Amino acid sequence: MSFTVAIIGRPNVGKSTLFNRLVGKRLALVDDQPGVTRDRREGDARLGDLKFRIIDTAGLEDAPEEALEGRMRQQTERAIEEADLCLFLIDVRSGLTPDDHHFGAMLRESGKPVLVLANKMEGMQGSEAMWDAYGLGLGDPIPTSGEHGEGMADLYQAIRPFHDEYQGEEEADESLEWDDPLKPLRIAVVGRPNAGKSTLINHMLGEQRLLTGPEAGITRDSIAVEWSWQDKTRDRVWPVKLFDTAGLRKRARIREKLEKLSVSDSVRAIRFAEIVALMIDAEMPMEKQDLQIADLALREGRALVILANKWDLIKDKDQAFRLLREKIERLLPQAPGIPIIQISALTGRGVEKIMPAITDVYMNWNARVKTADLNQWMKMAQEKHPPPAVAGRRIRIKYIAQTKTRPPTFVAHCQRADDLPESYRRYLINGLREAFDIPAVPIRLQMKKQDNPYANEKKR
Repeated sequence: MSFTVAIIGRPNVGKSTLFNRLVGKRLALVDDQPGVTRDRREGDARLGDLKFRIIDTAGLEDAPEEALEGRMRQQTERAIEEADLCLFLIDVRSGLTPDDHHFGAMLRESGKPVLVLANKMEGMQGSEAMWDAYGLGLGDPIPTSGEHGEGMADLYQAIRPFHDEYQGEEEADESLEWDDPLKPLRIAVVGRPNAGKSTLINHMLGEQRLLTGPEAGITRDSIAVEWSWQDKTRDRVWPVKLFDTAGLRKRARIREKLEKLSVSDSVRAIRFAEIVALMIDAEMPMEKQDLQIADLALREGRALVILANKWDLIKDKDQAFRLLREKIERLLPQAPGIPIIQISALTGRGVEKIMPAITDVYMNWNARVKTADLNQWMKMAQEKHPPPAVAGRRIRIKYIAQTKTRPPTFVAHCQRADDLPESYRRYLINGLREAFDIPAVPIRLQMKKQDNPYANEKKR
C-alpha cells in the first residue's frame, strides 16, 4: 500500500479540482453546483518527485445517517481511516463556516495528520479568512489555488516530511507484498440508472465501498476500484479494476450539464475498459437503451457480458431465460453467444458466476490463430461456399492473416476486395467463430485489395 492522502472539506471548496491537478488528468467531474462528488475516488498523484495515492471525497455535510448526505459522509469517514495524511480544504472566498469548525474538530479527533489548505487564493484574495483558519487548531494554513496551480510548491514542502517518514517505515517492513506485474483486468459495469451497479460491486468486494440507496442517479463519476479475484480453474490471481459508472438514460432525457458530464464519463469508461458488464433489469430486459449501450460497447471492440439483475423476482425462470437468450441473439448478431448471468445484486445470488464468465470472454477477446491454420480454413471455406461472381468474374481470396487481438482482427487479401458482398463477409466471420471457437466477442475482418506486381510495368 502506497502513501495515501485524502482531500477533505465541505461541498464546493475545490476538492475535485485539486484532485485533478495532482493526478494530472480530469478524472473527477467538476462543476459550480455543490455536491457533485458523492463516492470517494482514488488516483495516483504526483507532486514534484513525490508519488502517492490520493482520495477525492464527497463534501462533508451535517445530516442524518440514513439520508443521502449522511451516507456520503460515511464514505468520507472511511477515506479518513485509510489515509496517512488529510488535506482539509477551506474556501477563503466564502470564509470560515460553522461546518468548517465542526469537521475540523472531527479531523482532530481522528488522530490523523492534517494540513489545512486555504483554497481559491488567486491573487491572495480572501486573506482575512486564511488568518481565521488558525482558529481551527490544525496548524498553519497553506494558501493554494487548485484551479490555477498556485501554492503547489508550499504544498510539496508540507507533504514531504510525512511522505519521507512513511517511505522509511515501508522499507523497514520486509513482510510487505511485492506488486503483481500483471496489468489489472479493466471491467466497466454499465447500465441504466438504478440498475444496481454499485450494489453489485459492493457485494463483489465484500464491503460498502460505493454509495448506494433507493435514489436513482446516485453515482455521478466513474469510480475505479482495485480488487483481486482468485481463479481456481486456472490457478491464478487476477488483479482487477472495477469501474462503477453513472446510469445511462436516453439522450432526449439528458438536459442538465452535470448529467451530460456524467454520461461522457461513463462512455469514456466503456472505451477504456476491456470487458463491459451490462446490467439489465430482468423484469424489463433489453429495452432500447440497454441495446444502445451494448451496441456501443461492441462497436468500440469491447468484450461484453450481460448481467440480468433481479432474477430472484422472476417466476418462470426457464422460460424467461430462453426468451432473453433469443432476444439477445436476434438484436446483437455481431457477437453471438454473449454470456448471460442471472443474478441478484441485493442478495448476492449468482454473483459468483460473474468473474468466471468474464475471464472466459476475456480469453476469447485475446484469441490468436496461426496463419497456416487460417489459410487452410480459408481454402476449405471457399471450396464449400465459393465467393459469388461479379460482372462474370469470380472473386478469389488469396491469403488471410490475423493482425491483432483485443478484439480478434483479420485481414484477407483478394483482387477485387471492394466487390465482395457483405453477406459473404458475414459468412467468413461466422466461419472463423465456429472453426476456431471464438464466441461472444466482436470479430473484425478487413478485405484488402492485393497489389498488382505488374502495375508499374504497364505504365512504362
